Amino acid sequence: MTANGVRVYPMVALSAHNVGCGLHGPLVDRRPSEPPAPRACHLARRLLCRRMLDKEVGRTAVGHPTILPGIGRLTRRRGDPLVPWKVHPDVRRSPAGAVQLVLQPARSMKMMKSGAAPKLRPAIGWGLALALAAMVTAPAIALAQTGPGTENGEWRYIGGSAWHTRYADLDEITAENFEELQPIWEWSGASFGAVSSRSTPIYVNGSLYTVMGPRRHVISLDPVTGETLWSYREPNTHRFEYSMRQDYGKGVAYAEIDGREVIYAVTPGFFLHAFDARSGQHLEDWGEPVQVEGFPGSGVVDLLADLVDGWGVWEEASMEFDAYEGIPLEMGYITNSSPPIVVNDVVVVGNSAEQGYQQSRIENIPGDILAYDARTGEHLWKFHVIPRPGEFGHDTWENDAWQWTGDVSSWAPMAADPELGLVYIVTNPPTIDYFAGFSPGANLFGTSIIALDVETGERRWHFQFVHHDVWNYDTSTAPILMDVTIDGEQVPIVAQATKQGFVYVLNRETGEPIWPIEERPVPESQIPEEQLSPTQPFPTRPAPFEMQGLPEDMVIDYTPELRQEALAILEDYEWGPIFNPPLHRDNDNGKRSAVWCPGDGGGTNINGPAAADPVGGIMYVTSQRACSAQLVIPGTERDAALEAPTGATPAAWVSGGSAGFSGPQELPIFKPPYSTITAIDMKTGEHLWQIPSGDTPDRIRDHPALQGVELPESTGAGRNVAMTATETLLLYQGEGSDGTPFLIGIDKMTGQEVGRVEVPTRTSYGMMSFEHDGHQYVMLLTTAGLTTFGLPGTPIPGEGGGH
Repeated sequence: MTANGVRVYPMVALSAHNVGCGLHGPLVDRRPSEPPAPRACHLARRLLCRRMLDKEVGRTAVGHPTILPGIGRLTRRRGDPLVPWKVHPDVRRSPAGAVQLVLQPARSMKMMKSGAAPKLRPAIGWGLALALAAMVTAPAIALAQTGPGTENGEWRYIGGSAWHTRYADLDEITAENFEELQPIWEWSGASFGAVSSRSTPIYVNGSLYTVMGPRRHVISLDPVTGETLWSYREPNTHRFEYSMRQDYGKGVAYAEIDGREVIYAVTPGFFLHAFDARSGQHLEDWGEPVQVEGFPGSGVVDLLADLVDGWGVWEEASMEFDAYEGIPLEMGYITNSSPPIVVNDVVVVGNSAEQGYQQSRIENIPGDILAYDARTGEHLWKFHVIPRPGEFGHDTWENDAWQWTGDVSSWAPMAADPELGLVYIVTNPPTIDYFAGFSPGANLFGTSIIALDVETGERRWHFQFVHHDVWNYDTSTAPILMDVTIDGEQVPIVAQATKQGFVYVLNRETGEPIWPIEERPVPESQIPEEQLSPTQPFPTRPAPFEMQGLPEDMVIDYTPELRQEALAILEDYEWGPIFNPPLHRDNDNGKRSAVWCPGDGGGTNINGPAAADPVGGIMYVTSQRACSAQLVIPGTERDAALEAPTGATPAAWVSGGSAGFSGPQELPIFKPPYSTITAIDMKTGEHLWQIPSGDTPDRIRDHPALQGVELPESTGAGRNVAMTATETLLLYQGEGSDGTPFLIGIDKMTGQEVGRVEVPTRTSYGMMSFEHDGHQYVMLLTTAGLTTFGLPGTPIPGEGGGH
């Protein structure tokens, strides 16, 4: 605060952050699941078909790779192109039952219709061997353009590369053959309790890895057949039972450590696991033991133990840490939804808190960022997302709120630049949505992007997208990294699409804006005790990709009567520009609530992350047109209605839920498009094109008030969509007018649709594409499972294809 009483809200700063370090985290081993039923022969990559060796070496115990007595495991490795199967010394032997190796068949689409059993398959043939022998390493320039992780058709991060572009440098599927795509196999997560699929699998070295279901089972799948190769379920804890993010898992992380492939996963109970990618065994001599029955003796870290270490609230309580129970809800709540990311042999872990609109109390645990040695599981550093005394940003927390409030979690996925040694983390607002009068100030590092040095955990730079965020404008998708040529110079950029409808573009090395970002005045709050920032950051380029505010000329006008009805509805609400603040009950204006657009469900959101073509320097942003109408009510009233609120002290005002805002006769109150995809040239910041995502829904087309009205053929379906970019096309999952879901191919430069293929169910959250044995696959997240598509000639399980 300046001498004249003006509060200063810092935006970009380039100084180091004092980093606290915690204790080492614990480790673990695995318990077997029920043995799988025998199945038809299938040679999964690096796994042995049990039946083919029964006659020679005898059946092995369930839960083991087949071992040749006195010799070792029978596998095929890259680099053995002319010898499909070789014996290698076994370095992973373990007691019987130590790991679940499941050869569980997925069912091809044709098998699902016919009920036919899977057919026996031959071993890997010479065609694959010759194809592997013919593979060449991509030029170094391609890696520089696309980021590490998608070389040789792989998809090593949930966003494809470490740059999180969701880009596959593949060209087998083109505009000419797109409509020839056909389902190859479908995998159901129902047996894992899944009710939705939010996890984007990764594809590495011939295998798929993901998580599924509320228990967040860690799963390895065969890419040709969809068979489950191994799975792991964490033992039960009370921490898991009260996790509000159980079925929200988004995936796993991968790394090659000293020649060994490792999968890292974080569970709803907030434990970090490290698995041998091929066997599913927990790593030995990694981390520290977790003192909970059923946990392995190695291979796990208790993240919560490291998070509370040195936290003042915990230290003052002088409580003994209980790994089964976690921390009391009166102190706060922490869990996880996104996977960790591995950068230069460092595992960086984010976290999730309870949804802010479900909170009524002001206390919570801060969502500090944790990092671990990928080789040993040793805790390396902790970054304080709510700065402590002496740390940069501490002065943005007034009323000593840094001591007891929390959240600022990093529940969106992370991106990284290994060459710069930086990891890019985007954050949530502090505790409680829609009111923060108890914590005056800008509240760093809430609703920000933070670039951290992966070796030390020090802050290189940050940028805050929203100061003192009361709109629930949490940054819900990963940042995208690219190298683009701007004014004749190659510039390393990071671009963040937001709920606000802005894309913020920064130099990812320095944090400096690529184009000016202006602090502009925004409306003041009418809520007693609330102190909003007088300004917010507005990018001057790119232009907003979504309607901001609700201008009168954007109110529905299909007919004069509908427009008048809409304007009459709006008279009951406080509506205006972007950053229109929430209202409280019994406000002086007599309004039902405030309306702000985009709302916290609009713009770019978790279920429709952006994609990019890093070679062409184009970013593709999906958006949903939606407004919020929230009313805050006295905290004690809401607190009494909640079953198990976190914290101890009810806030003066908390979310009272939606104020029932809707348009005339249940139509949208604004003009279409209701959802869009926007292509932005990141070399210039200019929009190349914008198209509606999805056809005009029948509920609009057939509405009684719109009969005889000429409607657009495509208004967009009104929801975010999953996207993936390839060398040839932009792919997205849209809907026909009757709600039929389609995989749609788009010309990347024009936005013109080149074809559509019907898919089994609606999908969101993610999509990916990879190449296996010379065939390009497209994988969709469909309800509680996965579905892969390929062109004719791609092996179909049960039809003699595959291995």
